[in-house]
Amino acid sequence: MTKTITLGQFIIEKQADFPYAKGELSRLLRDIGIAAKIVNREVNKAGLVGILGDNGTTNVQGEGQKKLDVYADEQFISALRSGGECCVVASEEHDDCIFINSEISQNAKYIVCIDPLDGSSNIDVNVSVGTIFSIYRRTAVNGPVQPSEILQKGTQQVAAGYVIYGSSTMLVYTTGKGVNGFTLDPSIGEFCLSHPNMQIPRIGTIYSINEGNYIKFPQGVKDYIKYCQVEDGATLRPFTSRYIGSMVADVHRNLIKGGVFLYPTTSSHTQGKLRLMYECNPLALIIEQAGGKATDGFRRILEIQPEDLHQRTPIFIGNIEMVEKVEEFVQLSEVEAIPGSF
Repeated sequence: MTKTITLGQFIIEKQADFPYAKGELSRLLRDIGIAAKIVNREVNKAGLVGILGDNGTTNVQGEGQKKLDVYADEQFISALRSGGECCVVASEEHDDCIFINSEISQNAKYIVCIDPLDGSSNIDVNVSVGTIFSIYRRTAVNGPVQPSEILQKGTQQVAAGYVIYGSSTMLVYTTGKGVNGFTLDPSIGEFCLSHPNMQIPRIGTIYSINEGNYIKFPQGVKDYIKYCQVEDGATLRPFTSRYIGSMVADVHRNLIKGGVFLYPTTSSHTQGKLRLMYECNPLALIIEQAGGKATDGFRRILEIQPEDLHQRTPIFIGNIEMVEKVEEFVQLSEVEAIPGSF
């Protein structure tokens, strides 16, 4: 009989990987897991309790907030406030950081960046959505948290993960020592280890991009799409287009099956659309730990220095081979665009 290992048990067993943490990081990860179970419950019954649809408000990005967006944001912030291990929360749903100054958090060492409900435009049509989170450790010993402590490069993450609310609910996370996935068992209300030591398949066949925006894409991305679609007679390219419209769901599928997710700049979003701090950095760390690659076409995502909490970036993330082929087309296009380059 296979032994069932819960998320809580697994975190405690791996606590020795962080001798400096003294259990705080373990407790913080458990707090996030608890909040995820609460959000999962509401996602699963949203149509029955009247929390589908628009909330009538917009977030800092100017995007309409869904009722579940707001609910998820409240639940995760509440869990992080009450846990005492987090001193700052940076959420997609808020213009500014939320500083936690309660008595139990006065010595808190961790900063959490979070997208409480990624892909929320899919909520009303019962398509998978998710939560993405990123955890940083304070660089100062004490005193007020400084902006430089929040705007850390992705390489400084001590943990990152996501929760996908789908046909089953999974929590996938890394602390920089591999990637592990846990599936929620509703019969016992626990996340149980189901995908140990996750590795993205070396060979991928799926490319994920919103081809409805094709006319707005840079030429290099258009060229890559054509490369995926056209057989040249000598080479059979067995690529398949799959796009859900929820980054966490698309990246999760490609992590399991092998593929690349592309969200380039467009003529209407010249800096890209996805946010570096709480979408791209955490997923980049996970994919790299699983043996993949994440880039903006020229730079490793994790090495980009954030200058703003809600900074956007293009991203190409997935199998090393597929990402490098995208880079090849993007970089070649840039060179060809330079007068006199050939």
